[in-house]
Amino acid sequence: MRALPLSVILAALSCGAGAQTSVQEYPLPRGITAHDVWADPAPGGPVWFSGQRSGDAGRLDPKTGKVELIPLGPNSSPHGVILDRDRSAWFTDSGQNAIVRVDAKTLEVKKWPLPADSGYTNLNTAIFDNAGIHWFTGQSGIYGRLDPKSSDLKVYAAPKGRGPYGIHATPDGTVYFASLAGSYVGRIDAASHKVQVIEPPTRDQGARRVWSDSKGVIWVAEWNSGNLSRYEPQSGAWKAWRAPGERPRVYAVYVDEVDKVWIAEWDKQLMMRFDPATEKFESFSSSSGTANVRQIHGRKGEVWTPESAAGKLVVYRYR
Repeated sequence: MRALPLSVILAALSCGAGAQTSVQEYPLPRGITAHDVWADPAPGGPVWFSGQRSGDAGRLDPKTGKVELIPLGPNSSPHGVILDRDRSAWFTDSGQNAIVRVDAKTLEVKKWPLPADSGYTNLNTAIFDNAGIHWFTGQSGIYGRLDPKSSDLKVYAAPKGRGPYGIHATPDGTVYFASLAGSYVGRIDAASHKVQVIEPPTRDQGARRVWSDSKGVIWVAEWNSGNLSRYEPQSGAWKAWRAPGERPRVYAVYVDEVDKVWIAEWDKQLMMRFDPATEKFESFSSSSGTANVRQIHGRKGEVWTPESAAGKLVVYRYR
């Protein structure tokens, strides 16, 4: 493990109606390439990230800026990270073609390799459903499930082949994933493990990541179209908003605790917050010319991003 001294940049951004958002940046050791991030729900708790280039699990203490790096194993290249109910970190490790868990207390590393006949799956991201089942995606054209209690692990062929990317669960535990190459949203049936393909109205939109709000409404980051779209499962209705700019590219999406929607826009390298009530976007620029925010997560009053190109984690704190 390595530690880095605290060094931060603070800024205050006006967000309309007298509200303000402060921005704090935490530099990471060189050569990490943080891809995804997941904040412990406790206020001031640790923030985990996947060191895709270095093959490490990373843990940041926001109070001190200390960064711990836990090696995940030979050829490791972790993509996604999530926390379980015990607040231990789980990584979808494309380099090892395995699901990897790091115990939050002991930092012990445990691995569940995918079946040998699954081939290289290009593991992407994961989420837990309400029963504690770990669901994951692989861009080669798979999705799967792991029962942590029994270690039963199954891999399934995804509809339309290559493309499964972001994944999330609604408050009632229903799991949805986005297929970037397949340009659809998939809903997984927990009993049959089969996928219902849900087609957004914009053709070849490149659905990249998905996130549920507090009501179970699904928000989709559309990479090819530059849209932020919304799917309402009860009615089947879709609505889309094109992100500001000439050639927007919407990579990541996250819905905060008050159902404001945050996106990472790559053409202008901006973080944006969308208010569904007013249908307006607010923009936040990085202090770095190129940030490359690939994923967003948060907890009450905070939104965290990994700036993979700039070598830092950034938090947006708001009232």
